[in-house]
Amino acid sequence: MKNILIVEDEPDIQEFLCAYLQDAGYETAVAGDGITALSLFDTQSFDLVLLDVMLPKLDGFGVCELIRRQSQVPILMLTALDGEKQQLRGFGLDIDDYVTKPFSMPVLLEKIRVILRRSGKTEEEACLRYRDLSVNPDTREVILNGQPLELTAREFELLYTFLSVPGRVFTREMLLAKLWGYDFYGDARVVDSHIKNLRHKLGRDYIETVRGVGYRVAKETC
Repeated sequence: MKNILIVEDEPDIQEFLCAYLQDAGYETAVAGDGITALSLFDTQSFDLVLLDVMLPKLDGFGVCELIRRQSQVPILMLTALDGEKQQLRGFGLDIDDYVTKPFSMPVLLEKIRVILRRSGKTEEEACLRYRDLSVNPDTREVILNGQPLELTAREFELLYTFLSVPGRVFTREMLLAKLWGYDFYGDARVVDSHIKNLRHKLGRDYIETVRGVGYRVAKETC
């Protein structure tokens, strides 16, 4: 059963969407603001995010940007903003489609069905494998030597970033921009601290230091 995260601040619309989607055979979880949505996304696995634009605490565009830093989960935006500028902004953040309020539920269900079919992939295809590591970006599970490995959200993001492009060197600045955001004003050595913790949990030096440059996971050779 597919699990959909509904991010909508209006209680009546929340209730209506939950009931309709559950009747259609989907599991649902609800967030009433952008911060809660990100918290749910970090702790659960979702097949699609139904995301309103106008949200308290953090708007839909901000939520979308932060989700896209760690996942390619399908995102379908709900919006009362039907202007071209707003829609282009959403597509620039790599959303999958828009639905403009007021919307038809049969049309919304069909859009969800098409998006899920188009983006569907097996768990095997979703996983990254490197030596005795298996990393699943959808479930956020890491398996080391057949045993689950507990990582923080940031440690997972770092590991997934390195394993996505073995051999590529990432500078601290690249990692900060990708995972912490361009508006991060803290000490760049926060990257070193997270990598130190990640190395400790992995129990071996998968992550190499390239002196004077940054970090990488070595590209495997045949």
